[in-house]
Amino acid sequence: MFTGVIRSTGMLASLGDGRLVIETQPPLDLVEGDSVAVNGVCLTATEVSDRGGFDADVMPETLRQTTLGGLREGVWVNIELPLRASDRLDGHIVQGHVDGVAEVQSATEEGNARVVRLSPPPELLRYVVPKGSIAVDGVSLTVAAVDEEGFSVSLIPETLQRTNLGALAPGASVNVEVDVVAKYVEKLVNDPGERCSPEADRSGARPTDARAALLPQRSGCAPTL
Repeated sequence: MFTGVIRSTGMLASLGDGRLVIETQPPLDLVEGDSVAVNGVCLTATEVSDRGGFDADVMPETLRQTTLGGLREGVWVNIELPLRASDRLDGHIVQGHVDGVAEVQSATEEGNARVVRLSPPPELLRYVVPKGSIAVDGVSLTVAAVDEEGFSVSLIPETLQRTNLGALAPGASVNVEVDVVAKYVEKLVNDPGERCSPEADRSGARPTDARAALLPQRSGCAPTL
């Protein structure tokens, strides 16, 4: 699990034959087998260099469904190590499971910030809400505005300097991961499973009030309020 708070960037040294090689300075606190997010995509470090950098295997599905397949050598990528149990939960919960790719429609200056408008696939836009959280190329951001065609985020100077989002221009593609909580809520609300009622108890016995309180978990449907 990640938080979308980027503390390191790296340079893509090579990408081919299912192997991605990233160079980082200073070296990361990383060992072989560790998870690491690259532009929001959760990967496994297969080799770690003492000089700074790591290798990771990337399967064809990942290359097709994310922007990693279109990266060129020499570009900078966002790097995040997984959250430790003792860490503070800055940002928001990010799984590293990219939901889709969005296109940058515009990037305009507004005071000390830069407003970037993005157009994601329509099936993802329903999970985006004003002031909600979203991960763009692995960076935890707050949604500034949403309409029927896309959404906007406002990038502060710290984000522009510390991540690769400062280089975004119209036409660029970015990885997008929506808030996982929204997807779980949708699943619970729209699940066509059994209604939550005493009759749903498969034991055949009429439950007590205490047992009835457990029926939503047992039957797999959301409680009726």
